Amino acid sequence: MKKFDRRSFLKTSAAGAGIALLGPRFLPAATVDADLGIATGEEPEAITRAAVDAVGGIGRFVSRDDVVLLKPNIGWDRLPNQAANTNPVVVATMTKLCIEAGAKRVLVMDNSLNDARRCYTRSGIYKAATDAGAEAPFMNVRRFKLVNTGGAVLGNWPVYQDAMEVDTLINLPVAKHHSLSRLSLGMKNLYGLIGGPRHRLHQRLDEGIADLAGYFRPKLTVLDAYRILKRNGPQGGRLSDTELRKTVIAGTDPVAVDARGAELFGLTGADLGFVRVAAERGIGTYDLSKLNIKEVTV
Repeated sequence: MKKFDRRSFLKTSAAGAGIALLGPRFLPAATVDADLGIATGEEPEAITRAAVDAVGGIGRFVSRDDVVLLKPNIGWDRLPNQAANTNPVVVATMTKLCIEAGAKRVLVMDNSLNDARRCYTRSGIYKAATDAGAEAPFMNVRRFKLVNTGGAVLGNWPVYQDAMEVDTLINLPVAKHHSLSRLSLGMKNLYGLIGGPRHRLHQRLDEGIADLAGYFRPKLTVLDAYRILKRNGPQGGRLSDTELRKTVIAGTDPVAVDARGAELFGLTGADLGFVRVAAERGIGTYDLSKLNIKEVTV
């Protein structure tokens, strides 16, 4: 141990007194993590990193030796530029960030609606994720376990076992139109972690989406809005239905992320039933005026 003599003590005390005399306005400002980080730019990797950095950086969400589940949208047999699935570069970037933070394993998966092998391959997500160091298994029907979600609509429902066992769940949705819920954003993307007859939830869709958000509570939502699907969602198909927005939105409040994502479509959070229901349940807020929002261009 280094000896702390009287001379050192006096020098340290004098320095401390000097700082005290300068007063708080001369002290370095504390870094405040934004509630929402919004990054725009030409490169999906750069804006993904910037959006996550704005809300405190990946180290705020992933610890060394964590097992992390990244939940992109891999629901559809579509190419990346059709914007039905999450941009594969966003998935790869989040994989790299988690590994850089010391994650022991990174899992990338979704309960695809079309054939899983085709969805994983044509979306570009399987190659992007595995090249970056993740595992990207197809969901196994035997790993869905019936649990009491506590939801008003879900109730007892099959939930994928990995989603309940990992240390960290990060939601990676794509921003797109949806024929039933108007939009599919972060909270709707959590449908890919449940099994069973999901079509039955359409009768009370807004409540069901809020049930998902309340049960899974992802640590972080990173909304891919690099290319969005403006019409004919959720699976689209025509390039004319998409629009380049070159944006990524990150946040810990899934309601706020969805509310900000709605603005890309000329809507507000209040326009979406599932956002209102989730806010009423205390899951988050869609009043963006109350939030610290950091917007960056890279």
